[in-house]
Amino acid sequence: MMQKWTIERWLIGTAAGVLFGVFVGGALTAQDKAVESKTAAPAEGQKASTPDANGLVKISKNHPVWLDTKRKAVVMDGEVCLREGQLEMFACPKGTKEHESIIAVDCLPEEVHAGLLAAGAKPGTPVKFDPEYVPATGQVVDVFLLWKDTEGATKQGKAQDWIKHMKTGKPMESDFVFSGSGFWTDEETGKRHYQANGGDFICVSNFPTAMLDLPVKSSQANADLLFHANTEKIPPKGTKVRVVLIPRAERKGPGVEKANEPKGDKAEEKSSS
Repeated sequence: MMQKWTIERWLIGTAAGVLFGVFVGGALTAQDKAVESKTAAPAEGQKASTPDANGLVKISKNHPVWLDTKRKAVVMDGEVCLREGQLEMFACPKGTKEHESIIAVDCLPEEVHAGLLAAGAKPGTPVKFDPEYVPATGQVVDVFLLWKDTEGATKQGKAQDWIKHMKTGKPMESDFVFSGSGFWTDEETGKRHYQANGGDFICVSNFPTAMLDLPVKSSQANADLLFHANTEKIPPKGTKVRVVLIPRAERKGPGVEKANEPKGDKAEEKSSS
């Protein structure tokens, strides 16, 4: 059963360097470790390699993205860039695929990938289509959102709340898995590039280049897109959003194999079986 993730104190940081504090407390889900966390950006001038009093380490020189060393999470800032229409992504890096993503984040997926590894997350394998479909694998990563509404009230939720299934009209049920994207090498320069930096950050359509993907079949063809924006749940465009990625701890012991499996949308499981 999902339990509420309460926020006792919430303020959001911006890409311009105005850094505020975030307090997150309470249980996340029945499968998560209990989380009581004060998630705050490091003070200006603090060394990136040194955790602050709350365990936050800035892991990018140029972007607002942090590793929470105490709670094993990755924290980044972004803003709402789309409220209506079909989706291929939930989130993309700024300047890439805002026309099909709800949130544009001010960081590079390769930085977040490194942060997830440091948080102990285990990457799996990207989706395969040839010779047959094989879903993406990897550790489940919960995607939490923190923002303020137009009246200044503190709000919180999960990425799934902002995504609606085209067939059922209900919020997306599928978990995100850490499929890990991959690299391509520029033959002229020999430089390696992380593929998800091109836009495929947190995906709701399957991409072999996705950093986080769904573990169920979800077409990227325009006529067959499964998900669209859950407009009534999404704040106005331009709203600053703090995104928190938390690798889900596996439950251990007899009889918990099913509990550790990533969840997919029932409607899509039936249609792709």
